[in-house]
Amino acid sequence: MPRWESDAQGRLERAALELFESQGFERTSVAQIAGAAGLKERSFYRYFPDKREVLFAGDEIESHLVAQLEAADPGLTPIEALLAALGAAEEIFRPREFLVRRGKVIAANPALAERELIKLASIADALVPVIERRGVDPGKARFIIDVVLAIHRHAMPRWLAEPDTTLSQAMAQSAAELSEAIKALGSTSQH
Repeated sequence: MPRWESDAQGRLERAALELFESQGFERTSVAQIAGAAGLKERSFYRYFPDKREVLFAGDEIESHLVAQLEAADPGLTPIEALLAALGAAEEIFRPREFLVRRGKVIAANPALAERELIKLASIADALVPVIERRGVDPGKARFIIDVVLAIHRHAMPRWLAEPDTTLSQAMAQSAAELSEAIKALGSTSQH
């Protein structure tokens, strides 16, 4: 690829994913990623602090969720507002094929799986004050966020596997499944 081609960050992400798939995360160097993207190694560091971060690019998701929550109808419950915000995140995600491949690479590499958990915790931390501004105490805000993120993690594989399903639909289905599980738990505890 010519060095002047636009979307250097995207090229680095795609090159890293291909290299991680073909030779493994541990055996892939930053220099190899940059070279495969047609860039110099120092260019890599303009976009990412390290090679683990290349699959978790940017703060788009965090800023999207914060903005969506801040703009959400005040009549929505915090859970409804969070579900809607995450359901609308589909518009900023990478293409499905990239996300499926990325998921397999992350699942196969403990360092990447750990980074994913750190990213989710960071997103949750950023959402707590927004939920608190909706009148929820801090402990309950974090609990609500964790529940909605669990729904999201459950919905993602379905959304990725079913091209005719929107992320919002997959989220609603996962939320309904959780609701049914909670109802079943309540009915068994009454006996």
